[in-house]
Amino acid sequence: MNILKKLFGKKETPKEFTDEEYENDYELKMSGLEAVLGKSHTLVGHAIIPFDIGGAVDMYYFPNGIEGTGFATMELLKPDGKGPIPNELGTYELVAFTKQDYVQDTIETHPFNQIERRMCGILTGIGFYSFDAKLEPLDTCEMPQGEGEPNLCLIFDEYNPNGQEFKIGDRKHGLLLIMEVHRDEMEFARSNGTKELIKKLKEKGAYPYSDLDRASVIQ
Repeated sequence: MNILKKLFGKKETPKEFTDEEYENDYELKMSGLEAVLGKSHTLVGHAIIPFDIGGAVDMYYFPNGIEGTGFATMELLKPDGKGPIPNELGTYELVAFTKQDYVQDTIETHPFNQIERRMCGILTGIGFYSFDAKLEPLDTCEMPQGEGEPNLCLIFDEYNPNGQEFKIGDRKHGLLLIMEVHRDEMEFARSNGTKELIKKLKEKGAYPYSDLDRASVIQ
């Protein structure tokens, strides 16, 4: 996949939904996410500028599933089920993970806050991009940063632990896992297939986490 471009909004005027439709959809969507990710935290990281008008995604936290903390979006799918350009999963929301336990700490340098902000930026960028490009599980992607900074290296995968499907009411959707990886790991995936990289990541206990305070699994 070519380098991810910075996008600042959607091209189509979104369909209008009632407050009741949004509230019902929220409850069903959260229930579907918790069935896969475990019980969510009661606090939400709300963006100052809403995603729908070019701001960041709201961050939803799932500390009661696998070790560490899961992050998920809830703004890509609309109450009618439309959302990103459908891939082999259909339409979907995004998920990511850190090995850091969830903490309520206002210190920006706390390890959890650092990875949370980093993943918010990644999920926001990929969220916008998903409305302009078909993003498939096992794709690789480079995400630009500020001038002079190296691109972030990302891989995608379907997230359905133990075959658990993500449903919103009776509708089946997908969860697209976003993982940040080391540069040599992404190059390995491009040469040998992302499945082979994921196999190595799982062997080292690094999957599905985006924490890079670890050695590369490529020897």
